[in-house]
Amino acid sequence: MSTLLPHPPSPGPDHGPAGPAPAPGGPLCLRDIERAAAAVLPPDVWDFVMGGSGTESSVHANLAAFEQLYVVPRVLRDVSGCSTASPLLGRAASAPLAVAPMAYHRLVHPDGELAVARAAREAGVPFVTGTLSSHPLEEIAAQGARLWLQLYWLKNEARLFDLVARAEEAGCEALMLTVDLPWMGRRLRDVRNGFVLPQDVRAAHLGDDTASLAHDHRARSSAVAEHTRAAMTAALSWEHVERLRSRTGLRLVLKGVLDPRDALQAAEHGVDAIVVSNHGGRQLDGAVPPMAVLGEVRDAVDGRCEVLLDGGVRTGTDILKALALGASGVLVGRPVFWGLATEGQAGVGSVLRLLTEELRDALGLAGCDSVTAARSLRVLTPTPFRDVSAPAAG
Repeated sequence: MSTLLPHPPSPGPDHGPAGPAPAPGGPLCLRDIERAAAAVLPPDVWDFVMGGSGTESSVHANLAAFEQLYVVPRVLRDVSGCSTASPLLGRAASAPLAVAPMAYHRLVHPDGELAVARAAREAGVPFVTGTLSSHPLEEIAAQGARLWLQLYWLKNEARLFDLVARAEEAGCEALMLTVDLPWMGRRLRDVRNGFVLPQDVRAAHLGDDTASLAHDHRARSSAVAEHTRAAMTAALSWEHVERLRSRTGLRLVLKGVLDPRDALQAAEHGVDAIVVSNHGGRQLDGAVPPMAVLGEVRDAVDGRCEVLLDGGVRTGTDILKALALGASGVLVGRPVFWGLATEGQAGVGSVLRLLTEELRDALGLAGCDSVTAARSLRVLTPTPFRDVSAPAAG
Protein backbone atom coordinates (compact mmCIF):
# COMPACT_ATOMS: atom_id res chain seq x y z
CA MET A 1 0.00 0.00 0.00
CA SER A 2 1.06 3.56 -0.63
CA THR A 3 2.36 5.72 2.21
CA LEU A 4 0.99 8.92 0.70
CA LEU A 5 -1.37 11.04 2.77
CA PRO A 6 -5.08 10.70 1.90
CA HIS A 7 -6.16 12.89 -0.97
CA PRO A 8 -8.41 15.57 0.58
CA PRO A 9 -12.01 16.03 -0.53
CA SER A 10 -12.49 18.86 -2.98
CA PRO A 11 -13.36 22.12 -1.23
CA GLY A 12 -16.71 23.70 -1.88
CA PRO A 13 -18.37 27.03 -1.31
CA ASP A 14 -19.61 26.00 2.14
CA HIS A 15 -16.23 25.39 3.73
CA GLY A 16 -12.47 25.49 3.29
CA PRO A 17 -10.29 22.46 2.52
CA ALA A 18 -10.58 21.00 6.02
CA GLY A 19 -14.35 21.45 6.13
CA PRO A 20 -16.63 21.84 9.13
CA ALA A 21 -17.04 19.22 11.82
CA PRO A 22 -19.44 16.37 10.93
CA ALA A 23 -23.06 17.18 11.66
CA PRO A 24 -24.56 15.46 14.72
CA GLY A 25 -27.06 12.80 13.74
CA GLY A 26 -25.46 11.89 10.42
CA PRO A 27 -24.37 13.50 7.14
CA LEU A 28 -26.22 16.52 5.80
CA CYS A 29 -24.83 16.33 2.26
CA LEU A 30 -22.59 14.15 0.13
CA ARG A 31 -19.57 16.28 0.95
CA ASP A 32 -19.86 15.09 4.57
CA ILE A 33 -19.72 11.49 3.36
CA GLU A 34 -16.80 12.27 1.04
CA ARG A 35 -14.77 13.63 3.96
CA ALA A 36 -15.57 10.57 6.06
CA ALA A 37 -14.50 8.21 3.26
CA ALA A 38 -11.22 10.07 2.78
CA ALA A 39 -10.47 9.51 6.45
CA VAL A 40 -11.02 5.73 6.42
CA LEU A 41 -9.77 4.51 3.04
CA PRO A 42 -6.11 3.61 2.43
CA PRO A 43 -4.49 6.39 0.39
CA ASP A 44 -3.90 4.31 -2.74
CA VAL A 45 -7.49 3.01 -2.71
CA TRP A 46 -8.77 6.58 -2.30
CA ASP A 47 -6.66 7.58 -5.31
CA PHE A 48 -8.02 4.65 -7.33
CA VAL A 49 -11.58 5.75 -6.59
CA MET A 50 -11.10 9.50 -7.00
CA GLY A 51 -8.44 9.68 -9.70
CA GLY A 52 -8.91 10.45 -13.36
CA SER A 53 -6.67 10.25 -16.40
CA GLY A 54 -3.78 12.58 -17.20
CA THR A 55 -4.13 15.98 -15.57
CA GLU A 56 -7.66 15.06 -14.42
CA SER A 57 -9.05 18.08 -16.23
CA SER A 58 -12.22 16.21 -17.17
CA VAL A 59 -12.80 15.12 -13.55
CA HIS A 60 -12.85 18.75 -12.49
CA ALA A 61 -14.82 19.86 -15.57
CA ASN A 62 -17.58 17.37 -14.78
CA LEU A 63 -18.18 19.11 -11.46
CA ALA A 64 -17.71 22.64 -12.81
CA ALA A 65 -20.20 22.05 -15.62
CA PHE A 66 -23.04 21.88 -13.10
CA GLU A 67 -21.89 25.03 -11.33
CA GLN A 68 -21.96 26.95 -14.62
CA LEU A 69 -25.67 26.32 -15.13
CA TYR A 70 -28.49 28.25 -13.46
CA VAL A 71 -32.14 27.25 -13.24
CA VAL A 72 -34.93 29.79 -13.78
CA PRO A 73 -37.58 28.74 -11.22
CA ARG A 74 -41.33 29.10 -11.75
CA VAL A 75 -43.65 30.52 -9.09
CA LEU A 76 -47.28 30.35 -8.00
CA ARG A 77 -47.53 26.66 -8.73
CA ASP A 78 -48.95 24.09 -6.34
CA VAL A 79 -46.08 21.83 -5.31
CA SER A 80 -47.68 20.39 -2.18
CA GLY A 81 -47.74 16.95 -3.80
CA CYS A 82 -44.20 17.15 -5.19
CA SER A 83 -42.83 13.72 -6.10
CA THR A 84 -39.46 12.44 -7.30
CA ALA A 85 -40.93 9.20 -8.70
CA SER A 86 -40.09 8.62 -12.35
CA PRO A 87 -39.77 5.67 -14.74
CA LEU A 88 -36.35 4.48 -15.87
CA LEU A 89 -36.18 2.09 -18.80
CA GLY A 90 -39.90 1.57 -18.61
CA ARG A 91 -40.19 0.71 -14.91
CA ALA A 92 -41.04 2.89 -11.94
CA ALA A 93 -38.24 4.21 -9.74
CA SER A 94 -38.46 6.28 -6.58
CA ALA A 95 -36.21 8.89 -8.20
CA PRO A 96 -34.65 9.39 -11.63
CA LEU A 97 -31.30 7.96 -10.61
CA ALA A 98 -29.42 4.68 -10.70
CA VAL A 99 -26.20 3.44 -9.15
CA ALA A 100 -23.48 3.66 -11.80
CA PRO A 101 -21.34 0.65 -12.70
CA MET A 102 -18.01 0.66 -10.87
CA ALA A 103 -15.29 -1.94 -10.50
CA TYR A 104 -14.20 -3.88 -7.44
CA HIS A 105 -16.59 -2.74 -4.71
CA ARG A 106 -14.83 -5.03 -2.21
CA LEU A 107 -11.86 -2.66 -2.34
CA VAL A 108 -13.75 -0.35 0.00
CA HIS A 109 -15.98 -2.74 2.00
CA PRO A 110 -16.05 -6.54 2.41
CA ASP A 111 -19.75 -6.75 1.49
CA GLY A 112 -19.04 -4.94 -1.77
CA GLU A 113 -21.74 -5.12 -4.41
CA LEU A 114 -24.04 -7.07 -2.10
CA ALA A 115 -24.35 -4.11 0.25
CA VAL A 116 -24.89 -1.70 -2.65
CA ALA A 117 -27.59 -3.92 -4.13
CA ARG A 118 -29.44 -4.07 -0.82
CA ALA A 119 -29.25 -0.29 -0.43
CA ALA A 120 -30.53 0.24 -3.99
CA ARG A 121 -33.40 -2.15 -3.30
CA GLU A 122 -34.38 -0.24 -0.19
CA ALA A 123 -34.10 3.09 -2.03
CA GLY A 124 -36.19 1.88 -4.96
CA VAL A 125 -33.63 2.66 -7.68
CA PRO A 126 -31.74 0.43 -10.16
CA PHE A 127 -28.22 -0.83 -9.54
CA VAL A 128 -25.89 -1.27 -12.50
CA THR A 129 -23.40 -3.97 -11.58
CA GLY A 130 -20.41 -4.56 -13.78
CA THR A 131 -18.16 -6.92 -15.65
CA LEU A 132 -15.48 -6.09 -13.07
CA SER A 133 -17.66 -6.70 -10.03
CA SER A 134 -16.03 -8.46 -7.10
CA HIS A 135 -19.07 -10.65 -6.34
CA PRO A 136 -20.71 -13.02 -8.85
CA LEU A 137 -23.79 -11.78 -10.65
CA GLU A 138 -26.07 -14.40 -9.14
CA GLU A 139 -25.16 -13.39 -5.58
CA ILE A 140 -25.82 -9.74 -6.41
CA ALA A 141 -29.16 -10.55 -8.05
CA ALA A 142 -30.22 -12.49 -4.97
CA GLN A 143 -30.28 -9.22 -2.98
CA GLY A 144 -33.50 -8.24 -4.75
CA ALA A 145 -32.56 -4.93 -6.38
CA ARG A 146 -33.58 -3.87 -9.87
CA LEU A 147 -30.43 -4.98 -11.65
CA TRP A 148 -28.79 -3.88 -14.89
CA LEU A 149 -25.51 -5.43 -16.05
CA GLN A 150 -22.69 -3.35 -17.49
CA LEU A 151 -20.56 -5.12 -20.11
CA TYR A 152 -17.09 -4.63 -21.48
CA TRP A 153 -16.63 -6.48 -24.76
CA LEU A 154 -14.23 -9.26 -23.80
CA LYS A 155 -11.69 -10.78 -26.16
CA ASN A 156 -13.02 -14.11 -24.91
CA GLU A 157 -16.46 -13.85 -26.52
CA ALA A 158 -17.61 -17.20 -25.16
CA ARG A 159 -17.19 -15.77 -21.67
CA LEU A 160 -18.94 -12.54 -22.72
CA PHE A 161 -22.03 -14.27 -24.08
CA ASP A 162 -22.10 -16.67 -21.14
CA LEU A 163 -22.31 -13.57 -18.93
CA VAL A 164 -25.19 -12.27 -21.09
CA ALA A 165 -27.02 -15.59 -20.61
CA ARG A 166 -26.37 -15.43 -16.86
CA ALA A 167 -27.81 -11.91 -16.79
CA GLU A 168 -30.98 -13.13 -18.47
CA GLU A 169 -31.27 -16.07 -16.08
CA ALA A 170 -30.64 -13.86 -13.04
CA GLY A 171 -33.46 -11.47 -13.96
CA CYS A 172 -31.43 -8.45 -15.08
CA GLU A 173 -33.54 -5.83 -16.83
CA ALA A 174 -30.90 -4.39 -19.14
CA LEU A 175 -27.39 -4.69 -20.53
CA MET A 176 -25.23 -1.57 -20.53
CA LEU A 177 -22.37 -1.82 -23.03
CA THR A 178 -19.48 0.53 -22.26
CA VAL A 179 -18.20 1.95 -25.55
CA ASP A 180 -15.47 4.40 -24.47
CA LEU A 181 -12.78 2.00 -23.25
CA PRO A 182 -10.62 0.47 -25.99
CA TRP A 183 -8.03 0.46 -23.22
CA MET A 184 -7.78 2.20 -19.87
CA GLY A 185 -6.83 5.87 -19.71
CA ARG A 186 -3.49 6.95 -18.19
CA ARG A 187 -4.39 7.14 -14.51
CA LEU A 188 -1.24 8.62 -13.08
CA ARG A 189 -2.23 8.28 -9.42
CA ASP A 190 -2.38 4.50 -9.84
CA VAL A 191 0.99 4.43 -11.63
CA ARG A 192 2.69 6.57 -8.99
CA ASN A 193 1.20 4.47 -6.18
CA GLY A 194 2.11 1.18 -7.82
CA PHE A 195 -1.53 0.24 -7.30
CA VAL A 196 -2.43 -3.44 -7.47
CA LEU A 197 -5.55 -5.28 -6.38
CA PRO A 198 -5.32 -7.09 -3.04
CA GLN A 199 -5.29 -10.86 -3.44
CA ASP A 200 -8.77 -11.15 -1.89
CA VAL A 201 -10.34 -8.75 -4.43
CA ARG A 202 -10.85 -10.26 -7.88
CA ALA A 203 -12.99 -9.71 -10.95
CA ALA A 204 -15.59 -12.40 -10.31
CA HIS A 205 -16.74 -12.56 -13.96
CA LEU A 206 -13.32 -12.93 -15.58
CA GLY A 207 -11.35 -16.15 -15.72
CA ASP A 208 -7.98 -16.90 -14.20
CA ASP A 209 -6.16 -16.57 -17.53
CA THR A 210 -5.63 -12.81 -17.08
CA ALA A 211 -6.53 -12.32 -13.40
CA SER A 212 -2.95 -12.38 -12.11
CA LEU A 213 -2.13 -9.21 -14.05
CA ALA A 214 -4.30 -7.13 -11.71
CA HIS A 215 -2.23 -8.27 -8.72
CA ASP A 216 1.29 -7.91 -10.16
CA HIS A 217 3.17 -4.63 -9.80
CA ARG A 218 4.98 -3.34 -12.89
CA ALA A 219 7.15 -0.25 -12.92
CA ARG A 220 5.62 2.79 -14.65
CA SER A 221 2.34 0.95 -15.20
CA SER A 222 -1.01 0.24 -13.57
CA ALA A 223 -1.74 -3.40 -12.81
CA VAL A 224 -5.47 -2.82 -13.31
CA ALA A 225 -4.79 -1.18 -16.69
CA GLU A 226 -2.67 -4.14 -17.79
CA HIS A 227 -5.42 -6.53 -16.74
CA THR A 228 -8.01 -4.52 -18.66
CA ARG A 229 -5.88 -4.36 -21.80
CA ALA A 230 -5.39 -8.14 -21.75
CA ALA A 231 -9.07 -8.98 -21.21
CA MET A 232 -10.97 -6.46 -23.35
CA THR A 233 -11.04 -5.75 -27.07
CA ALA A 234 -10.00 -2.49 -28.68
CA ALA A 235 -11.84 -3.40 -31.89
CA LEU A 236 -15.36 -2.47 -30.75
CA SER A 237 -17.62 -1.22 -33.56
CA TRP A 238 -21.29 -0.79 -34.45
CA GLU A 239 -21.24 -4.36 -35.71
CA HIS A 240 -20.70 -5.50 -32.12
CA VAL A 241 -23.74 -3.49 -31.04
CA GLU A 242 -25.80 -5.25 -33.72
CA ARG A 243 -24.52 -8.64 -32.60
CA LEU A 244 -25.39 -7.97 -28.97
CA ARG A 245 -28.83 -6.66 -29.94
CA SER A 246 -29.46 -9.87 -31.90
CA ARG A 247 -28.37 -12.13 -29.01
CA THR A 248 -30.62 -10.85 -26.23
CA GLY A 249 -34.11 -9.60 -25.56
CA LEU A 250 -32.93 -7.47 -22.64
CA ARG A 251 -33.00 -3.72 -22.98
CA LEU A 252 -29.76 -2.38 -24.43
CA VAL A 253 -27.98 0.74 -23.21
CA LEU A 254 -24.76 2.26 -24.59
CA LYS A 255 -22.57 4.04 -22.03
CA GLY A 256 -19.90 6.55 -22.99
CA VAL A 257 -21.58 8.54 -25.78
CA LEU A 258 -20.69 12.24 -26.05
CA ASP A 259 -20.93 13.17 -29.72
CA PRO A 260 -24.48 13.79 -31.03
CA ARG A 261 -23.54 11.96 -34.24
CA ASP A 262 -22.80 8.81 -32.24
CA ALA A 263 -26.02 9.32 -30.29
CA LEU A 264 -27.97 9.44 -33.55
CA GLN A 265 -26.32 6.23 -34.75
CA ALA A 266 -27.15 4.57 -31.45
CA ALA A 267 -30.81 5.50 -31.84
CA GLU A 268 -30.77 4.21 -35.42
CA HIS A 269 -29.36 0.90 -34.16
CA GLY A 270 -32.38 0.52 -31.89
CA VAL A 271 -30.80 0.91 -28.48
CA ASP A 272 -33.17 1.62 -25.62
CA ALA A 273 -31.00 4.25 -23.95
CA ILE A 274 -27.65 5.97 -24.09
CA VAL A 275 -25.56 7.25 -21.20
CA VAL A 276 -23.87 10.58 -21.88
CA SER A 277 -20.60 10.02 -20.05
CA ASN A 278 -16.84 10.59 -20.17
CA HIS A 279 -16.24 7.68 -17.78
CA GLY A 280 -15.99 10.01 -14.81
CA GLY A 281 -12.98 11.72 -16.36
CA ARG A 282 -11.04 8.45 -16.27
CA GLN A 283 -10.59 7.86 -20.01
CA LEU A 284 -9.67 10.71 -22.43
CA ASP A 285 -8.22 13.57 -20.40
CA GLY A 286 -9.83 16.73 -21.72
CA ALA A 287 -12.98 14.98 -22.91
CA VAL A 288 -15.97 17.31 -22.78
CA PRO A 289 -18.07 17.15 -19.60
CA PRO A 290 -21.35 15.31 -20.25
CA MET A 291 -23.52 18.23 -19.12
CA ALA A 292 -21.96 20.42 -21.82
CA VAL A 293 -23.32 18.20 -24.61
CA LEU A 294 -26.46 16.77 -22.99
CA GLY A 295 -28.75 19.18 -24.82
CA GLU A 296 -27.20 18.40 -28.21
CA VAL A 297 -27.47 14.67 -27.59
CA ARG A 298 -31.08 15.08 -26.51
CA ASP A 299 -31.86 16.90 -29.74
CA ALA A 300 -30.03 14.32 -31.87
CA VAL A 301 -31.99 11.32 -30.58
CA ASP A 302 -35.24 13.29 -30.59
CA GLY A 303 -37.08 10.96 -28.23
CA ARG A 304 -36.12 7.71 -29.97
CA CYS A 305 -34.34 6.42 -26.87
CA GLU A 306 -33.84 7.46 -23.28
CA VAL A 307 -30.89 9.70 -22.42
CA LEU A 308 -29.13 9.24 -19.08
CA LEU A 309 -26.40 11.48 -17.66
CA ASP A 310 -23.29 10.18 -15.86
CA GLY A 311 -20.51 12.23 -14.32
CA GLY A 312 -20.22 14.81 -11.57
CA VAL A 313 -23.62 14.43 -9.89
CA ARG A 314 -23.22 15.49 -6.27
CA THR A 315 -26.53 17.15 -5.30
CA GLY A 316 -30.23 17.00 -5.98
CA THR A 317 -29.91 20.32 -7.77
CA ASP A 318 -27.43 18.68 -10.16
CA ILE A 319 -30.11 16.11 -10.96
CA LEU A 320 -32.67 18.91 -11.50
CA LYS A 321 -30.35 20.60 -14.00
CA ALA A 322 -29.84 17.34 -15.89
CA LEU A 323 -33.59 16.79 -16.04
CA ALA A 324 -34.12 20.34 -17.32
CA LEU A 325 -31.68 19.64 -20.15
CA GLY A 326 -33.63 16.56 -21.16
CA ALA A 327 -32.12 13.65 -19.26
CA SER A 328 -34.38 10.76 -18.29
CA GLY A 329 -32.25 10.29 -15.21
CA VAL A 330 -28.70 10.22 -13.88
CA LEU A 331 -26.12 7.68 -12.75
CA VAL A 332 -24.24 8.20 -9.48
CA GLY A 333 -20.80 6.67 -9.06
CA ARG A 334 -18.06 7.86 -6.71
CA PRO A 335 -20.46 9.02 -3.95
CA VAL A 336 -21.77 5.45 -3.68
CA PHE A 337 -18.23 4.27 -2.97
CA TRP A 338 -17.90 6.98 -0.30
CA GLY A 339 -21.01 5.71 1.43
CA LEU A 340 -19.97 2.08 1.07
CA ALA A 341 -16.54 2.81 2.55
CA THR A 342 -17.92 4.60 5.59
CA GLU A 343 -20.96 2.55 6.63
CA GLY A 344 -21.54 -0.25 4.13
CA GLN A 345 -25.18 -0.67 3.13
CA ALA A 346 -26.29 2.10 5.50
CA GLY A 347 -23.77 4.51 4.00
CA VAL A 348 -24.94 3.84 0.46
CA GLY A 349 -28.50 4.27 1.69
CA SER A 350 -27.55 7.69 3.07
CA VAL A 351 -26.17 8.75 -0.32
CA LEU A 352 -29.31 7.71 -2.17
CA ARG A 353 -31.61 9.18 0.48
CA LEU A 354 -29.85 12.54 0.52
CA LEU A 355 -29.93 12.83 -3.27
CA THR A 356 -33.63 11.98 -3.36
CA GLU A 357 -34.45 14.43 -0.55
CA GLU A 358 -32.41 17.18 -2.19
CA LEU A 359 -34.10 16.54 -5.53
CA ARG A 360 -37.55 16.84 -4.00
CA ASP A 361 -36.50 20.07 -2.34
CA ALA A 362 -35.07 21.41 -5.61
CA LEU A 363 -38.16 20.42 -7.60
CA GLY A 364 -40.50 22.21 -5.23
CA LEU A 365 -38.36 25.34 -5.00
CA ALA A 366 -38.19 25.44 -8.81
CA GLY A 367 -41.99 25.31 -9.01
CA CYS A 368 -42.18 21.70 -10.23
CA ASP A 369 -44.49 19.09 -8.73
CA SER A 370 -42.90 16.22 -10.69
CA VAL A 371 -39.87 15.08 -12.62
CA THR A 372 -41.81 15.63 -15.83
CA ALA A 373 -42.42 19.27 -14.92
CA ALA A 374 -38.68 19.82 -14.45
CA ARG A 375 -38.12 19.18 -18.14
CA SER A 376 -39.90 22.44 -19.00
CA LEU A 377 -37.59 24.57 -16.85
CA ARG A 378 -35.29 27.11 -18.44
CA VAL A 379 -31.56 26.74 -17.78
CA LEU A 380 -29.07 29.54 -18.37
CA THR A 381 -25.31 29.63 -18.62
CA PRO A 382 -23.46 32.89 -17.87
CA THR A 383 -20.83 34.95 -19.73
CA PRO A 384 -23.04 35.62 -21.55
CA PHE A 385 -26.20 33.99 -20.30
CA ARG A 386 -27.48 31.72 -23.04
CA ASP A 387 -30.66 29.65 -23.14
CA VAL A 388 -29.73 25.95 -23.34
CA SER A 389 -32.96 24.52 -21.99
CA ALA A 390 -35.03 21.76 -23.53
CA PRO A 391 -37.92 22.88 -25.75
CA ALA A 392 -41.07 23.30 -23.69
CA ALA A 393 -43.62 20.53 -24.10
CA GLY A 394 -46.83 21.61 -25.77
